[in-house]
Parts: sequence; C-alpha cells; structure tokens
Amino acid sequence: MLTIKMTKEDKEEIIGRIQTFHYEQHGEEIGMLGAENLFEFFVRELGPFFYNKGIMDSKDVLMDKMLMLEEDLYALKRPMK
Repeated sequence: MLTIKMTKEDKEEIIGRIQTFHYEQHGEEIGMLGAENLFEFFVRELGPFFYNKGIMDSKDVLMDKMLMLEEDLYALKRPMK
C-alpha cells in the first residue's frame, strides 16, 4: 500500500472537498466516515497510478535534460590535430 505522509489539516481539507463534491454532484450529504472511506479508497487504488505517472514524467524530464547536457558537452570539445 502506498503510504502518503500528510498533515491532519491537509487530510481534513481533502475529506471536506470530497464531501462538497459529493453534495454538488448528487445533491445529498456524505458524512465524515463515508468521505474518509472514499479518501482511503482513492489513496489505495488510484494513488499508485498517479505516483507511477509522476515518476515516469520525472524520468522523461530528466532524460531530456541529460540529452541537452550531452549536446552541450560535445559542443565544448576541441578539435584534435
């Protein structure tokens, strides 16, 4: 399971947003326990997907930077006689 470190205040805000979203979409309130269960579901089931996507996006950016660095290094080479 993906462990996410967050403050109590951050978790409470997310749960509040889930409650607001549920009310706006369905016209009914969802309690704190229900919203917290949804939050835990999202973290458990969707968290790894978004985490892995972030890792791959970071890898792509790093690879682009490495290619640029390699090009810059080759540009610094001096001709040999």
